[in-house]
Amino acid sequence: MHPFAYTRASDTRDALDAARRGGRYLAGGTTLVDLMREGVERPDTLVDISNLPLDDIRATERGGLRIGALVTMAQAAAHPKVRTLYPVISQALELSASAQLRNMATIGGNIMQRTRCTYFRDVTAACNKRDPGSGCAARDGFNRSHALLGTSRTCVATHPSDVAVAFAALDASVHLLGPDDERVLGFADFLLPPGTTPQREQALLPGELITAVEIPALPRPLESGYLKVRDRQSYEFALTSAAVALHVRGGIIREAKVAAGGVGTVPWRLPAVEDHLIGERPSGALWEAAANKAADGARPLAHNTFKVELLKRTVERQLRTVGGHA
Repeated sequence: MHPFAYTRASDTRDALDAARRGGRYLAGGTTLVDLMREGVERPDTLVDISNLPLDDIRATERGGLRIGALVTMAQAAAHPKVRTLYPVISQALELSASAQLRNMATIGGNIMQRTRCTYFRDVTAACNKRDPGSGCAARDGFNRSHALLGTSRTCVATHPSDVAVAFAALDASVHLLGPDDERVLGFADFLLPPGTTPQREQALLPGELITAVEIPALPRPLESGYLKVRDRQSYEFALTSAAVALHVRGGIIREAKVAAGGVGTVPWRLPAVEDHLIGERPSGALWEAAANKAADGARPLAHNTFKVELLKRTVERQLRTVGGHA
C-alpha cells in the first residue's frame, strides 16, 4: 500500500481545511481502503470524518426526510420513518453487501463508491476511469456485468450502489458543504455519466463534503419497493434492479417513479416507463407494456445482450408487486 498520512477531523471546518490541503475523506472506509490495498487509489492524506455530527435522520419542515451522510446503511434501513415512508430505501439497503459492511458503511460513502468493474480494479488493464486516455478494456473484453445505458466510447462500467437507485427514483437531493458555501444538487445531477471524462464520477467541487441526502415530500399514499436480480442471493452486485414508487388515487396512477440499477453507468431513471403509467388504471397488460420501454436506448455489448430482456422483466415484476399494494 502506498504510504499515507492520517488525521481525524474534530468538526466540519477542520475537515474542510484538511481537504483543501489535498486530503481525502474517510468514513466507514469499506470502499476506499479496499481500493488503496489494490493500488487503484493512492491518496497522500486521509481525513477521518467519522466523528462529525452528520449521523441523524429527521423529518424536514416540508414533509420530506433528511438522512445524514454518516448514518450507516444498517441504521438507515432499520429507521422507522424510512421503513414506513420509503420501504424502497430500506429494501435496497438490506439487499446490499453483508451485515458487517452495512454496520460500517455510510450513506454518503455508499453513493460515492466506485465501480466494481474488474478492469478498473486490475491496475494492469486499460481503464479510462482509473487512467484517463489508456482505453477501455471492458468494451472488447468480458463485459457480462457491464452497462447498457449511459455508456460512451470511454467507459461502460456500471454504478454499483443499490440505494442510489432508490434515491434516483425518489427525486432525492444531495446536500454539500464546501470551503466557501453550501449547495444542494438533485441526485440526477450529482452522479455523472462517463461521457468523455469517466474519471469524474460526481459533480463535487474540490474539498466539498456530503452532509446529507434529502428525500422530498411525495404524494400519499405512496407504495414503493426494490427488486434486485443477481447471480447469488447474498453479497452480490445487481445484474439488474428496479426501484418503483407509485401513487394511486381513485384507481388511477397519478405519480410513477421508476429507476433501474445494474444496467446503467449511473442509476438510470426510466421516464418512458413512467410516462406510460401515469393516468392509467393498474392492470397486468399495463405493467407489461410499460416495462417493455425500460430498455429504450440500450446499447448492449457482446456478452450482456441478455440484460435487455432481463431488465424489462425485472421492471415488470416490480411494477406488479408495488402496483398490487397500491
